[in-house]
Amino acid sequence: MHSRVLTIAGSDSSAGAGIQADLATFAHFGVSGATAITAITAQNGHGVIAWSAVDPGLVRAQIEATDHVGAVKTGMLGNAAIVETVAEAIEKRGLRPYVLDPVTIAGSGHPLADGDLTPVILERLVPLADLVTPNLGEAEALTGAPVRTIDDMAVAALALQRRGARAVLVKGGHLDGDIATDVLCDKSGVRFFRRARVNVKTHGTGCRLSAGIAAKLALGASLDAAVEAAGQFVHDFIVGRRNGE
Repeated sequence: MHSRVLTIAGSDSSAGAGIQADLATFAHFGVSGATAITAITAQNGHGVIAWSAVDPGLVRAQIEATDHVGAVKTGMLGNAAIVETVAEAIEKRGLRPYVLDPVTIAGSGHPLADGDLTPVILERLVPLADLVTPNLGEAEALTGAPVRTIDDMAVAALALQRRGARAVLVKGGHLDGDIATDVLCDKSGVRFFRRARVNVKTHGTGCRLSAGIAAKLALGASLDAAVEAAGQFVHDFIVGRRNGE
């Protein structure tokens, strides 16, 4: 077991999401971080102003330069060439457990990819993933079906599991209601993780959730324990933002 986690994702100039949020999350959970930056973004709490993808060869070199990795997570990948590069590197290095956060659109609605990456993510990354963590919009894009209810979330999770993912966590933070529900599906069945909803505008919560899960998995936690711990961490983070911390 290695308490080091590799994050393959974009750099956020506001440090609210992406690589910077991942590293802060790793530190919270007591693991060290390694990074492979896929894109440079200029953004703030209002949205993404501009971004540029890193050359795929440089992404590959960053991944190959890392060692003693206990888990890996991916976030923003930017284009199909980088997706393919990352898939090849994960396969070659046998990097596991692998948490796939299928980021293609920022929370503000700004695109974070050149073109539709859904087909290549489904073909190349989903079958490699120990866990996929889509939000509602990402789950809809990946399955091609509406995801508007908790039942829909469970159906989407099962559909992505059939595409090869070992487990799927569909995040329900964008549903209405006083309770936020995430739906986890793996070979053991379907489970629900519920917390009181905290209404505050922030970004980077999805990055922190997937990073927290990867960190706990690197430390040897079970999937359920990792999802629970990371979910509580994100809840506390959002509460802190509401309270001005």
